Amino acid sequence: MSGRIFQSLIVQMKEATRRTIGVIDSEGGVIACNELSLVGTRIGQISGALGDNEGQTVVYKGRTFKPLGGWNNNFDYAVFVEGEDQEAKCICVLASIAFNESKTYYEEKYDKSAFIKNIILDNILPGDIYVRAKELHFNMDVSRAVFLIRQLEKSDISAVEVVQNLFPEKQKDFIISVSETDIVLVKEVPSDIETEDLRKIAENIENAISNELMIKTVIGIGSVSKHLRNLAEKYKEAQTAIEVRKVFDTEKTIISYDNLGIGRIIYQLPTTLCEMFLSEVFRKNSIDSLDHETLYTIRKFFENNLNVSETSRKLFVHRNTLVYRLEKIKKLTGLDLREFDHAIVFKVALMVNKYLNSQGVKM
Repeated sequence: MSGRIFQSLIVQMKEATRRTIGVIDSEGGVIACNELSLVGTRIGQISGALGDNEGQTVVYKGRTFKPLGGWNNNFDYAVFVEGEDQEAKCICVLASIAFNESKTYYEEKYDKSAFIKNIILDNILPGDIYVRAKELHFNMDVSRAVFLIRQLEKSDISAVEVVQNLFPEKQKDFIISVSETDIVLVKEVPSDIETEDLRKIAENIENAISNELMIKTVIGIGSVSKHLRNLAEKYKEAQTAIEVRKVFDTEKTIISYDNLGIGRIIYQLPTTLCEMFLSEVFRKNSIDSLDHETLYTIRKFFENNLNVSETSRKLFVHRNTLVYRLEKIKKLTGLDLREFDHAIVFKVALMVNKYLNSQGVKM
């Protein structure tokens, strides 16, 4: 952000007070001041104190400081006023309000990260995307991938910094905090990138957050966007991937929208339609008539590609015992899992039932 934005405000304030007013950056360098001789100088040993006081005023060597709003605990800018008295504190607080408003306006108009955030959150009209992109000299037709990183069990604001350290190219990759637990990475990628390559990027993020902060995450990956205006859609895909994972793939920590399969279709169906489907499939008896052991047998039978011999070996039972269990399932449901068509119907029915349970619908 240009110091000229702050300098223009300071010049206007000069007539209202005889106090020296200025703005420093995160390294303590004076970037704007009504005493021009101070611009370019450095105020040492203040950064740590400002970062530790969470936005409160700090007195240091004859000056009063107040951090301006930032996206993390480490301040980006701070205003300072000459003096340690109550008047200095009052001027400092009022100046910080004016500078924060100016900073927010600047970011909304000129900051690329704020622009990307407005796109993914649908806070900008499609027609305005073209205009703003042109103002920011933004390449609209570059391929970009959207990763939604959700912190589980506990969250830490430092996770944003961890991700930012992995992708320091701020003109191409954008890291955006959208909630207390959710971070979005919009990354420029080659047009021919494969799903497996996107997965490796997600694995690097997961490992970095886990190793540095000891926080578990789940990462949803949207399909690659070929145009800037499609980022909101890809962000929603990443959200859908995480929601579908909650129902059908709870053990996975990285899930791509392109690989959701049948789960994506079921998740988008109305619950009434799902209930009708289960009623048609299980006309003889409800799916709840199958006990835990039977459902476990069915799952193993599917995992072993409907192979009776291999499934019986994995279950440590005699082949005839498994055949007996399959016959029992056929009598209860009318479906013979040894037949491919019946097996497909049963597999989908189990997934539909799981989805209904996740929605609190009991059959």
